Amino acid sequence: MQDDDALTLAGPFDPVEDQAPWFLPAEDVAETGGTTAPLPQSDRLSLLNSAGWREAERQLAADLAELNFDRGRLSERVAAGAGGVQRLALAEASSLSWWSGDRVTADRLALWLSYRIGAPEEGGAGLIRTAWAARRLASPGQGRGLAEAIATSLSDDGRVNAGLLADVASEMEAVADISTVTQGCALCHLWRALDERPEHLRGLEAAVLGARLAAGQAALPFLPVTLTGFSALTASGGPETRLAGWISGAHRAVLSALMTLDRLTAWRARAKAETADLQGRTPALLIAAIAAHPMLAVPQAEAETGASRAAVQRNLDVLQSRGLIREVTGHGRFRVWTAAV
Repeated sequence: MQDDDALTLAGPFDPVEDQAPWFLPAEDVAETGGTTAPLPQSDRLSLLNSAGWREAERQLAADLAELNFDRGRLSERVAAGAGGVQRLALAEASSLSWWSGDRVTADRLALWLSYRIGAPEEGGAGLIRTAWAARRLASPGQGRGLAEAIATSLSDDGRVNAGLLADVASEMEAVADISTVTQGCALCHLWRALDERPEHLRGLEAAVLGARLAAGQAALPFLPVTLTGFSALTASGGPETRLAGWISGAHRAVLSALMTLDRLTAWRARAKAETADLQGRTPALLIAAIAAHPMLAVPQAEAETGASRAAVQRNLDVLQSRGLIREVTGHGRFRVWTAAV
């Protein structure tokens, strides 16, 4: 009798009736929209504390107003023809490189932009990243919406990650009605939190994105934040601590940029007076090009002025002999000049 029962039992390879897995909800529970999960399910939380950023902006309203006042002065100087967008962008990118650990000096960046010298050696990747930051900071296009603005800022070198871009734009919708300065700070820290790449990569992009968004519709396409230090990029604490560092660092950087434009204006007036005896249009164009760039090499000068290499070199020698510019590399070849402000 026992042997007959054994013959009727299902073996491990015998077909069995389909059964719903034990971990799926029962039919009656599924029909009512319930759940049989063993643990309670939490709601999806946003990585952006919109209420915290609004409260931080309210607490720092006075400091924010002072920053916006001086930022408006800087925008007016740039719009009035004081120039300096390229100069300030390269200076900001060089400062950011020291924060990210790449440590690219202005003269090395100028050599790369002019002669493509320096990248093959050790640290070349950092030099290329810094040059990318300088180009994106100086780029005039902002885009209409936030997603388009971010995509524009990261347009070249294949840096746009569609999934990350969608997530960031979705999160930032919660603070779309606050000031652009606060939005820029929030975007900077949000990008650093969502991006999974190493800090020196995501940090640089986050700073560029935040600075560009914070500029709003100003004539200068980015808000300077690191020209005098890195307190604007404080990554610890809550929204108020981060925004306070952002406003303080940006305000000092804006004041530094204003002083830079003041010195450039005075230098251009002095250079124009001391070159009044020179013939042709090359001296005036060369002075404008030197004012626009923190460091200028002969290939850049040729492109800016449209003059021949011999004419550019001859006029550079004249300006140097009159104490208006100085050479910074100390080399006989691949030389770079800067204004003697």
